[in-house]
Amino acid sequence: MKNTNDNEKNGLCNALVQDLKDMVQKLKDCGLSEKEITSLIHTDQPLLRLTVSRNYRIYLGEEHKEIPLEPLTRSVYILFLKHPEGIPFKNLPDYRKELTKIYSEIRPSGLTDRAIQSIENVTNPLLNSINEKCTRIRSAFVKEFDEHLAKNYFITGERGEAKKITLPRNLVVWE
Repeated sequence: MKNTNDNEKNGLCNALVQDLKDMVQKLKDCGLSEKEITSLIHTDQPLLRLTVSRNYRIYLGEEHKEIPLEPLTRSVYILFLKHPEGIPFKNLPDYRKELTKIYSEIRPSGLTDRAIQSIENVTNPLLNSINEKCTRIRSAFVKEFDEHLAKNYFITGERGEAKKITLPRNLVVWE
């Protein structure tokens, strides 16, 4: 008997999915963009508070769900969080000293030659290291939210423009 109910439920779900696809296509035919259609779905999801602990661990919401990031990636995130105006990648060398300070606080055992080289790589706009770190940050937040909500928490920006974290700073708590 249970299999019959499961089959009926699956059939209903498949029909609803097809109806939804048809409706989305009709909205596109009416001239709505995918972004506009997506915004219709995500109307009531509030942004969660982001908490940065004294040791630079990153937590979301009231439950303090930790966003796991490797030390250098977390250092990059903290750097961008401290600069709501954004940072153009071409200007990253100007932030090397600040990033080194953040990284040394996250990694109190000291900075090895390898760690210093990693900081130099991530602040060299001619290398891909900064893009790799931003991709890791993005992935960590997309695991917690859908793309629509997650984009407020990761580093974004147009090519050649300042990159930034768009989360309103009144939702950022520094312990």
